[in-house]
Amino acid sequence: MVEPASAGCRLAVLISPRARADALVGWQGRDLKVRIAAPPAAGAANLALLEFLAGQLDLSPSRLSLAAGAGSRRKVVAVLGLTEEETIRRLNDRLSDSGRPGDRGKRKDKK
Repeated sequence: MVEPASAGCRLAVLISPRARADALVGWQGRDLKVRIAAPPAAGAANLALLEFLAGQLDLSPSRLSLAAGAGSRRKVVAVLGLTEEETIRRLNDRLSDSGRPGDRGKRKDKK
C-alpha cells in the first residue's frame, strides 16, 4: 500500500531480515516485499531498511522514517518529498532493472 500523507506518502513494507543480501523482491498484494541482510536485533534491520529504501528511491535517508511496525515484519515507512505515484514509479523502475528475480534492486555497494 502506498497512500498519500502530509508532505509525502506512506509505504507498507513486508521485511525479511537476515537475508543473504538487501533486495527488493516485489509487490506482495499491496505491500512491498524487501529482503534485508541485517538481523532484527536492536533495530538493526529497521535502520538498514530505511537506508536501503532511501537508496532505491534516490532520497537522503533522513527523508524516510518508520511510521509503524518497529517490532513487526510488516512496517509502514513515511516518505517525505515524494508523491505516492512517484514512489511507486521509482520502485517499479528498480524492480524492472534486473532480469533475474533474486537480483532485483540489490545494493550495488555490497560485496
